[in-house]
Amino acid sequence: MQQTTHKAQILDGKSISNHVRNELASEIKALNAKIKLCVILVGEDPASAIYVEQKHKACATVGIESESIKLPASISHNELLTHIDNLNNRDDITGILVQLPLPAHINTNEVLQRVHPNKDVDCFHPQNIGLLAQRMPGLRPCTPWGMIKMLEHNNLEVRGKHAVVVGASNIVGRPMALELLIAGATVTVCHRFTEDLAYHVKQADILVAAAGKPGLIKGKWVKEGAVVLDVGIHRTENGLCGDVEFEVAAQRASWISPVPGGVGPMTVTSLMENTVRAYKMQQEAK
Repeated sequence: MQQTTHKAQILDGKSISNHVRNELASEIKALNAKIKLCVILVGEDPASAIYVEQKHKACATVGIESESIKLPASISHNELLTHIDNLNNRDDITGILVQLPLPAHINTNEVLQRVHPNKDVDCFHPQNIGLLAQRMPGLRPCTPWGMIKMLEHNNLEVRGKHAVVVGASNIVGRPMALELLIAGATVTVCHRFTEDLAYHVKQADILVAAAGKPGLIKGKWVKEGAVVLDVGIHRTENGLCGDVEFEVAAQRASWISPVPGGVGPMTVTSLMENTVRAYKMQQEAK
């Protein structure tokens, strides 16, 4: 975590995540339920293997069982779909997560759409995103929901605020815009075709940086008193950094999430929440 004397208070994702996980562990114990997450890992990508291990550890902390299915990078598209079909049909599996990225020869969209919507704990299925867009959310997109929880935990008002989301990916930017709309914000989404990014960033009461480019958001662009959520994580010569110039932004913002230790832990915790949510949805559907 960056060390500096700054004005902004820190949105401490680790601390908030631990609080949410403790609540979740109590809920799972009270449910007296067998809840199980299955993670599919295709290939030998080292970063993906680390992320999968983090998810298994998180499951263990809250009382969710977990298993991995490790498949070779050479697996065919149809063989992978068959594995997903089998998991969809297994009553003991509550949630299914396909670790991304997948090898180039596999159609990622088709794979993600094959996961049953009620087991789609990453909330990537078009049905779940459609429900979110229509203000009827069931499962929630993990990183966006994690950020909403960070704001809620610190009693930071969203309703009526101008939120600017930089980045329009299917995983973070677009669903975050939908979550912010539900929470009552006026939302601007910036992307690679946006002209004068600085102008839009300067308007933000709540700034979500999710472009995947280190230091894209200059600290001097941040509005005095803004809340800054930095989704980016990049390895540089000087260590890990986000999409926002942290040191300068932290002199101007009222709250800011650090990299690491900000949004990242909340994403994994949201996945745990979704797995419990999926269990309840499946019980109701019986």
